[in-house]
Amino acid sequence: MSVTTLRETAWAKVNLALHVRARRADGYHEIESLFAFLDDGDVLTAEETTDGCMRLTIDGRFARELADGDDNLVLKAAHLLRERCGSPSMAANVQLTKRLPVASGIGGGSADAAAALRLLIRLWGLSPSDETLRDIALSLGSDVPACLLSQTQFVAGRGERLDADSVQEVAGTPVLLVNPLQACPTGPVFRAWDQIDCGPLNPLDFRSGRNDLTTAAIASLPAIADVLDALASGTDATLIRMSGSGATCFALFDSVQTRDAGQHWIVEHYPQWWSMKGLLR
Repeated sequence: MSVTTLRETAWAKVNLALHVRARRADGYHEIESLFAFLDDGDVLTAEETTDGCMRLTIDGRFARELADGDDNLVLKAAHLLRERCGSPSMAANVQLTKRLPVASGIGGGSADAAAALRLLIRLWGLSPSDETLRDIALSLGSDVPACLLSQTQFVAGRGERLDADSVQEVAGTPVLLVNPLQACPTGPVFRAWDQIDCGPLNPLDFRSGRNDLTTAAIASLPAIADVLDALASGTDATLIRMSGSGATCFALFDSVQTRDAGQHWIVEHYPQWWSMKGLLR
């Protein structure tokens, strides 16, 4: 009997702007952000099995930085989906090809969890309600609901309020991601935020926005400033910012040619850094 293998991309997330408005009593932060997604990222494949066991294997450049046990967000997503929408007999062999750096501000773990949900819904033939799927996604992490859709959207609250209609069109914009290959965990950066509300984000004009976590992230990892400076001095980017809580920074360009020239300059001068080029979806 033939085995069906399905594939799903965990699109890399880019915070085109990220405004932190307040620290909440529950420990989360009120944010306003414009999420966009690169047309590249991690890759997941899955085959259905009949033994009731969920298995995860990880390969790729950054595989060694992740554990494949039950704490992995991909397996957590699989178990939650089966528990809420399926049956105990549902199972799969899932393979994650880890192409994005870990703890890098581009939604790697959240994107992987979201891709696992999309993948297993197809594999198992499930039809969860939108509300159930949002609840599962949010329980996995604040960025997972937005990553589930993986389209440009305004994100508010702790990540549960999404608006894909009132946003600036960015699809097709050439983008370059650069990371110094040093992890920048999210929690400490958010805790180091100066708690100054500098005002709301206009989702129709993200270029006038900012990333309120940049100062805190650079204090934790000065290499982020080096990446921002290198992009500013060595490329013809139209916008340069840090994504999320770092350490990945991004640059937007007017053309594929200037983006490719920018990546060539970065690779030539900083071969120890990681980079990925693409287009915003």
